Amino acid sequence: MDIKNLHNVGEKTAKLLNKLGIYNDNDLINFYPYKYNVYNFSKEYIDNITLITRVKIESNPIVIYIKKNLNKLSFRASSDKNIINVVIFNRAFLKINLLVGKEVTLIGKYDSKKNLFTASDIKFNIVNGQIEPVYHLVKGLTNNIIIKIIKSNLESINIIDYLPIEYQNKYNLVSKNKAISDIHFACSLESINNAKKRLIYEELFEFSFKMNYLKKLNQKKLKNAKKFDEEKVSLLINSLGFSLTDDQKSSVNDILNDLKSNKKMNRLLLGDVGSGKTIVATIGIYANFLSGYQSSLMAPTELLAYQHYYSINSILDKFGVTVELITGSMTKKEKEKIYERVKNNEIDLLIGTHSLLNDNLIFNNLGLVITDEQHRFGVNQRFTLQDKSMSPDILYLSATPIPRTYAMTIYGDLDVSYIKTKPFGRKEIITKLKKENEIKEVLHDMLEQIKLGHQIYVVCPSIDQNEENDLTSVNLLKDKLNIAFKNMINIEIIHGKMKSNEKDAIMNDFKNNQIKILISTTVIEVGIDVKNATMMVIFNAERFGLATLHQLRGRIGRNELQCYCYLISSFDNDRLKVMEESNDGFFISQKDFELRGHGDLFGIKQSGDMNFKIANLKNDYNILLLANEDTKKYIESKEYLKNDYYKNIVDNFLIVD
Repeated sequence: MDIKNLHNVGEKTAKLLNKLGIYNDNDLINFYPYKYNVYNFSKEYIDNITLITRVKIESNPIVIYIKKNLNKLSFRASSDKNIINVVIFNRAFLKINLLVGKEVTLIGKYDSKKNLFTASDIKFNIVNGQIEPVYHLVKGLTNNIIIKIIKSNLESINIIDYLPIEYQNKYNLVSKNKAISDIHFACSLESINNAKKRLIYEELFEFSFKMNYLKKLNQKKLKNAKKFDEEKVSLLINSLGFSLTDDQKSSVNDILNDLKSNKKMNRLLLGDVGSGKTIVATIGIYANFLSGYQSSLMAPTELLAYQHYYSINSILDKFGVTVELITGSMTKKEKEKIYERVKNNEIDLLIGTHSLLNDNLIFNNLGLVITDEQHRFGVNQRFTLQDKSMSPDILYLSATPIPRTYAMTIYGDLDVSYIKTKPFGRKEIITKLKKENEIKEVLHDMLEQIKLGHQIYVVCPSIDQNEENDLTSVNLLKDKLNIAFKNMINIEIIHGKMKSNEKDAIMNDFKNNQIKILISTTVIEVGIDVKNATMMVIFNAERFGLATLHQLRGRIGRNELQCYCYLISSFDNDRLKVMEESNDGFFISQKDFELRGHGDLFGIKQSGDMNFKIANLKNDYNILLLANEDTKKYIESKEYLKNDYYKNIVDNFLIVD
């Protein structure tokens, strides 16, 4: 049922709920609290600790307006025959409800010397031991409004219990109805824990079912085995001017064997930043070309698409492979020319962004689909590209190294190849933590690198200065660096809000060494490859996850020169020290996972594939392992065919396929 048709939901409230991702009754009941307030009343007042106490109002409240955005409300109250003074700030609107003789609940701290209770909140109709759910909100919605809407609609909503009964019994899980009721309005912490246990298992069971069924589906997909001259592939490898690492060789063999097999490739190439995934993919593209097939490579940003185009074309052009680029910023006429050439088999490899998903793009003989930074695309987008051929081989690339144990489960539908070692001759990047008051030392080292003819990336989290968050911005930083270097050094800015042609022009100037210092937001996180850049300076480093910091640091160290990364932060942060200790992305991602959970596992918000409502891969990994094994047995037994919910999932997979 549409959210607008539920009790206590008007048009304005419906729009606010939509902002929270709540569009219907099912979304509403699955909008879980992120924490709970437990109201256990304090029997005595102790100084300087947060107390919850029940009092009776003894005097009419007085409001004093101190300045424009600050007011103070005060009154006297009694508790166990003691009279105390109560004050609360910026709650003038409560005055009308604070009547003499009325009982209210105060939350705050008591000062015995002043006999003053400074409240952070005042609650009405709270009883001792009451548990209050707390929800994420948007401006215009209060927690009480959410509670009221859920409470008034819960009984009338049809809750479908689709978890197979054998697994409910196996783990002694409560019913879906009870779990939903208790997750929102439990009378005890034990009830909340039982509800969470049920809902977490259910969510991970569904996720694991999809992953394991996809893998089963992919294993059954047959294609024509690709035939190619392996000596010609060896000639390309020998022409590179450098030797492949053992991990690269192993990954190349995995891909070539997949191409030669009559089973469809469905492989993830997981490698650290700068580990050389692109050259491995390029070798696969060449083998696919020798087999008489076209390839496509989809990248998440135009910058990365351009980077792939230049680097791959420079290798394959001399081997007779026609490589082209298509992006959203191209004119309609330019795109139509490419559509025609692809259809006529005049393009062997097409590289692009979401433009590759256009319905007008029809390949003549697509045999290999490569998706870079695959987690940035939703499942439907990936399937759309695959559907441009009867049965193409699929290769995903990711520079986000996640722990092997998690990868095995999270990417359960994929075969995984790992590249851990970096190309020969590259030195470890020296990383240093610096406080803002040590910036002169950093500026000195920056100048030394410029004198050596090298270039520098500078990263900060904000485009414009904002008084509220006090973050360093690219615009302010450019002004400061110009002053520091007396306008003697060419400094430019690049960020996500700029037009594509502006970004391209600046990146070309940076690649050509016309720009010495490039100030950026995280738009340069992936794909930029300027070998002359030897230093990375990151301001407000505490604002970034370790995975993102590692990705940023990976923009340098792509040469045989000694490179340096400075993390600027005035916070004492043990988390950042991990970056000083290690250049190993797999180790860093493990630490990031332990410290932050799966939310920043990929350094970005998820596209939807792993956007769990209640499960957390860090805390609930053992449950995921159980669900993973259970769903394998469930699929093998074919019991899912008797369950309408899971049968529908399977049918949808088959339709997409």
